[in-house]
Amino acid sequence: MNDIKKLISELTLEEKAGLTSGKDAWLTKAVERLGIGQSRTSDGPHGLRADDYSRPDHATMPAVCFPTAVTTAASFDRDMLYQLGEELGTECRAYGVDVLLGPGVNIKRSPLCGRNFEYFSEDPYLAGQLGAAFVNGVQSKGVGTSLKHFFANSQETRRFTSSSEIDERTIREIYLPAFENVVKKAQPWTIMASYNKINRTYATENKKFIDEVLRKEWGFEGLVVSDWGATHDRVAAIVAGTDLTMPATDSDHVIVEAVKNGTLPEEALDLCCERVLELVFKSEEHRDPNAKCDVEAAHQLARKFAANSLVLLKNDGKMLPLKKTDKVAFIGAFAEKPRLQGGGSSHIVETKITSALEAAKEAGIDVEYAPAYNRETGGTDDRLFAEALELAKTAEKVVLFIGLPDRMESEGGDRQHIRLPEAHDLLVRAVCALNPNTAVVLHNGSPVAMPWIDAPKAVLEAYLGGQAVGGAVVDILFGDVNPSGRLAESFPKKLEDNPSYLWYFGEGDTVTYNEGLFVGYRYYETKKLEPLFPFGFGLSYTDFEYSNLRLSRWEMSEDMTLGVSVDVKNVGEVKGKEVVQLYVAPVRGKVIRPAKELRDFAKIELEPGETKTVHFELSKRAFAYWSVEKKDWAVENGRYEIQIGRDSHNVALSHGIAIKPENELHHW
Repeated sequence: MNDIKKLISELTLEEKAGLTSGKDAWLTKAVERLGIGQSRTSDGPHGLRADDYSRPDHATMPAVCFPTAVTTAASFDRDMLYQLGEELGTECRAYGVDVLLGPGVNIKRSPLCGRNFEYFSEDPYLAGQLGAAFVNGVQSKGVGTSLKHFFANSQETRRFTSSSEIDERTIREIYLPAFENVVKKAQPWTIMASYNKINRTYATENKKFIDEVLRKEWGFEGLVVSDWGATHDRVAAIVAGTDLTMPATDSDHVIVEAVKNGTLPEEALDLCCERVLELVFKSEEHRDPNAKCDVEAAHQLARKFAANSLVLLKNDGKMLPLKKTDKVAFIGAFAEKPRLQGGGSSHIVETKITSALEAAKEAGIDVEYAPAYNRETGGTDDRLFAEALELAKTAEKVVLFIGLPDRMESEGGDRQHIRLPEAHDLLVRAVCALNPNTAVVLHNGSPVAMPWIDAPKAVLEAYLGGQAVGGAVVDILFGDVNPSGRLAESFPKKLEDNPSYLWYFGEGDTVTYNEGLFVGYRYYETKKLEPLFPFGFGLSYTDFEYSNLRLSRWEMSEDMTLGVSVDVKNVGEVKGKEVVQLYVAPVRGKVIRPAKELRDFAKIELEPGETKTVHFELSKRAFAYWSVEKKDWAVENGRYEIQIGRDSHNVALSHGIAIKPENELHHW
């Protein structure tokens, strides 16, 4: 092991400054005279966007595009996220990548955020649990991750200059817990500081959160890197604890001058260099020049992961699954060329794409096809529309593929509304009027309005499911896979119902989070406002019955743990997976709180007639709120409901628990 402190003592001031900024877009700087190499980073969270350094143009190498985070979050499956991380770690080693820039655990404050497809959820517990599983999977292969974007990076509009103005409780209860969970459960090698300001201080310069909270309070041991171009003041960033500014910059001389004139303590610079060197040596230690990956096997994994994540939103009359002998028409250009990922820095050059049309053909299913609209614009013309309607008339059953074109969702910009292209809405109504046996497949990275929801018999949310999404869609449509995805975000009936609607874009560079704690389902459940589809919602081709909810105690003090168990039975006729969701609902006390909050979940698979018992254990944090007065987590004494939900809105079983001071507990 290299003696890092000795190496630092041998570095010139100019070399120290150089270590704290990149060589180019992806590499750290080497110091050849001391044998200090480089660490190589690469986007992105759902596949590699690695440059080919052997080519003069550094073209992006093809890689497997896995389902995006909005999709994998709907799996509610920690094991799957770990497996996804393992596979990405394997591919990183084969491509010579040391640090994968992901996952993104930012909270979905609004469905308008153009980068929502890269983030897991509106719920911090779910985002943190899945993020930790992903990080542990990647790092099990000796490859680092970069947890991002720390933090309150909730919009793309003016992302370089806007200040997220958030009260302390909301920061602690909504915007920090996902990061805290990942740090404590997985210790990512790096964490990426976001573009935005937090209460008027740039994230890269925010010593309070980087040094005091992230490092000292949570125990983060790794390196903090700026988002690409997020450092505005190199000196302030180093003082705050942002160790590495990316990408390459010509401002190293600023650091040298600041040390020389006494405005930057050299000890602060040394500490940043120490963490950069730790990353470099850890990267070198785990490299394997002979590492390989199997892209075809990974493609099949991508199909499996997508199928485990797609969400069945509607299935009237059990239209789905279809029979492979049905006379089926696929209508919509996304059936031939699916929308499978979002735009921006995470965009992958896919190794191959399996469309629904191709997957159906491979499965021996004879389907007819009409494109109906222009894939790139989302618009249509008289000929395309007429062809689609004529096909709808003659088919026994129709699967209509619609969604958002690429140009409507991307990093760097936010949506202005949640409507689909007008042609897609018109197409649904027209096709359903001609053929009532119509199922809709949606390709989108964030919630969309569905003014036509009563028209089709079935709706399948395919999200942005990666390069094998067409195969996953066909697997579910024709019953080879029983859908088990659950929404990791609420779908409002209209944009105006979203709690951040009045304040989302902000005024000038000030964005005030006036909705506070009431993000997503926390708002809808507390307000008693029915969304189009609630958080946690999803249907199956079988039915599940809940019974025998048991608590390990009737009352407890805040420092005790509570055991919870519930029996789940598959009462249908096919094997299926159920997502058991545990919510804690405080009976109204003196502290203003959401009506309920997700505190645990489990995904289980059951054969027909099979029963399994699911066990949970809740600690103080499951009942706690952030006390601004105490600067700590606190539990209000009183009554709480332990709710087992099919989703955030539909409670299957509930049981009360009393939390009391230790001296008031009964002892039997």
